Amino acid sequence: MFTLSLSAQSKQELYAELLEAADALTAGEDDAIANMANISALLWEALPDLNWAGFYRMVDGGLVLGPFQGKAACIRIPLGKGVCGTAAESGKTQLVPDVHAFPGHIACDAASRSEIVIPMKRDGAVFAVLDLDSPLPARFDEEDQKGLELLCDRISDPIWPKTGRF
Repeated sequence: MFTLSLSAQSKQELYAELLEAADALTAGEDDAIANMANISALLWEALPDLNWAGFYRMVDGGLVLGPFQGKAACIRIPLGKGVCGTAAESGKTQLVPDVHAFPGHIACDAASRSEIVIPMKRDGAVFAVLDLDSPLPARFDEEDQKGLELLCDRISDPIWPKTGRF
């Protein structure tokens, strides 16, 4: 049984503790879906003010919903569409303080006000994105971006299946 006990006093400490927790959750497990499910649950539990936390997987040239926590979500997102599709197509993190100001934003949950999407890569190619939404405007900042990018780098091996597909 995994028990999360966070004592962080700063975002930097929080993300360091999340790295350790992610290592513990994924140690010895090579099933991508199981690892994505546990990481989305970890983030949901540990990060305040989220209304969605999860993954979209690259399948047949587009994004397909993966494990998540939150309300039901869009199942398929084309590359270049919305925040997730933009992150996947560009290969760059999208830090969006106001989703209503983002051209082409896809509103899966009308309560979402801000979003951060981190592309996960292997050999330079995006294979998934981590998507976090918040009902608060400007919930995510550069410290969150840095911490989440480190987390995504750390979990890429346990997330990317050895078969090269999900």
